[in-house]
Amino acid sequence: MKNIFDPQVTTELIGRINQLKPETPALWGKMTVDQMLAHCSVAYEMAFTNKHPKPNPLMRFLLKTFVKNGVVNEVPYKRNIRTAPQFVISDRKDFELEQKRLITYLEHTLALGKDHFEGKESLSFGPLTAQEWNNMFYKHLDHHLSQFGV
Repeated sequence: MKNIFDPQVTTELIGRINQLKPETPALWGKMTVDQMLAHCSVAYEMAFTNKHPKPNPLMRFLLKTFVKNGVVNEVPYKRNIRTAPQFVISDRKDFELEQKRLITYLEHTLALGKDHFEGKESLSFGPLTAQEWNNMFYKHLDHHLSQFGV
């Protein structure tokens, strides 16, 4: 798994994001490219903002027990897997705005660095290691950039 806290990896990801165009088609799935960019930003919104509510204790237990490992491990996501309701983007978005927003989140993550994420609490999964944060961020973004051929 590539290290999202490595400046070269962040530069590579930003380069891939910048290859996208408003008309870039998906190779699979239902999202448009602008929706995908907004979808990818949700993971960062959950880490950096109060936009999304914390799941109730029962839901959090279920997420930690049945979902966490699949999200934070190094096994790539399969195509067309279901997503959590908070990640569903059903309306069209402004491509340029979403592209810039996602890049800003990547740069912010890099600037904070690995140490900031060690033990940082995830809304859904509780405290995670920096490696788990890395895996979650990188594998999700790589999955969707690959979905759009970059």
